[in-house]
Amino acid sequence: MIDAAIIGLGWWGKNIVNAVQARSERLRFIRGVSKEPDTVREFAANHGFELSTELNDALNDSRVQAVVLATPHSLHTGQIIAAAAAGKAVFCEKPLALKKADAVRAVEACRQAGVVLGVGTNKRFWPSMRELRRVVAGGELGEILHLEGHYSNENSGMHFSSWRELPTESPAGGMTGAGLHILDALVSLGGPIRYAHGRLVTRKPPPDPHDTVSVMLEFESGVTGVFGTVRATPFYWRVHVFGRKGSAEAIGENDLVVRLTGAKPATQSFEPVDALRAEFEAFADAVAGRAPYPIPPAQMIDTVAAFESVVRSIESDSVVLPGRQ
Repeated sequence: MIDAAIIGLGWWGKNIVNAVQARSERLRFIRGVSKEPDTVREFAANHGFELSTELNDALNDSRVQAVVLATPHSLHTGQIIAAAAAGKAVFCEKPLALKKADAVRAVEACRQAGVVLGVGTNKRFWPSMRELRRVVAGGELGEILHLEGHYSNENSGMHFSSWRELPTESPAGGMTGAGLHILDALVSLGGPIRYAHGRLVTRKPPPDPHDTVSVMLEFESGVTGVFGTVRATPFYWRVHVFGRKGSAEAIGENDLVVRLTGAKPATQSFEPVDALRAEFEAFADAVAGRAPYPIPPAQMIDTVAAFESVVRSIESDSVVLPGRQ
């Protein structure tokens, strides 16, 4: 059992605790840190962990083996580096960083300290996405030509926090929310990107924002891609991989449709899993040395590099090439 501290107990921090505490046999929270402790004292007591207000309280606690960051995005890099320096494994909610250079610093700090770094992209643990990656890696689709994705939800209106709408924390509309999940999915399938061209259209500003993001990509492999995200529409997820011999489409959490040349479309439906708990148990396994963390650090950096490129493209209304920004 890995003893951990949860840093940040807003909407998403509470979701993490609810998914793990007394439900996982591999990780538990023994400390919590909140800048607004009076609002979460009852929550902490109900879940049986000690509450304080400073990150250093957790970093200086010899019982704590790992810290989980559910904090404002701009704080992530500094907090990861501090945790690594204290010898603590780190799980950071996405985005790992807002800039590629900061992601590199965070990854390097954990490498030098010899601690595990995890990142909160729980959609990778959905059964549909696990099977999609297996199908692609197995070569069933032939040469991969094109990727498409879409992820939209209503979370920005339903779970509003003022800090999330600051341009310094959440640039480019829905990109740090749903947009980053779908971008990460495409990077996990296509690798690093060569260029990005994005467009943000805003119909209503926060709170309860109504806006859309549309992005065209080319990957270093030559594969092309396109994705979109909408803030203020019911949940929808689709990732579609097109190859020379067929295509495979993940729809929602549990369904995959495979279309191969000369065959009828085949639909697979998988048993649901708690993907949030699954990602933390994968992190716990890595901390305990049972298995490597399933997302390589280089891929974490690739996702942040792609994110930064999309943001820069939206802000400049132009094509952006990573490394030439």
